[in-house]
Amino acid sequence: MEHSAHDVAKLAGISTRTLRHYDAIGLLPPSSVGTNGYRFYDDAALVRLQRILLLRELGFGLRQIATILDHQSDVASAMKTHVQLLRREQQRLTEQIAAVERTLASVQQGGTLMTDTMFDGFDRHADYKDEVERRWGKDAYQRSDAWWNAMKDAEKDDWKRQLASLNQGWIAAAQDPNIAPDSAQAQNLARRHIAWLSSIPGTPAHDLAQDSAMRDYVRGLAQMYVCDERFAANYGGVEGAKFVRDSLLAYLGE
Repeated sequence: MEHSAHDVAKLAGISTRTLRHYDAIGLLPPSSVGTNGYRFYDDAALVRLQRILLLRELGFGLRQIATILDHQSDVASAMKTHVQLLRREQQRLTEQIAAVERTLASVQQGGTLMTDTMFDGFDRHADYKDEVERRWGKDAYQRSDAWWNAMKDAEKDDWKRQLASLNQGWIAAAQDPNIAPDSAQAQNLARRHIAWLSSIPGTPAHDLAQDSAMRDYVRGLAQMYVCDERFAANYGGVEGAKFVRDSLLAYLGE
């Protein structure tokens, strides 16, 4: 069954002009075009449009989306990854709502603010505070925390988009049977990954950028991505994390 451009635009909450633009740049061509020039979209095209809109909400640009979709040949697997990302966002929003409701109740009833939970769900960078301090010391966390808090909201959003882009790049590469950990594509992701680690003050990758000890740090993280499901989830699961690990180790020449 095919749907007209007008119907698809109405269903998706976008304009027909947007659909024409997606067609013009090769991101979402219609499944067929009538003799009168009207464009029609089948079920596969609707699924692709849903994925485009999901990635747009995550902050990706159209060129990045095209690259991701071109490398994700397994649509079902890609959709499972989308569901995981949406559930994580749902959890974050649920925590935010609960925190605001507690604050509202305190304000209305004149009670004491629950400061230890009132910012739940607002900023997740501190989720691994205890682990960072245990592995690399309190100074490491304090320095990275100060760096993060010094950034403006727009800078934080841009940093998060860059990280999301990197993670999606890993997921897409891991799901592509034609991309091996030692391929040019995977090695470019590994280079970007280590550059990202090096950009965060307080981490060994930042402090030991010119030191052989950084290799031990990256090697340890690569193994942790696989062993810790919290980290593996960033790469679509354990199999994706294994691909990241193998790519990073190949980048180190191991």
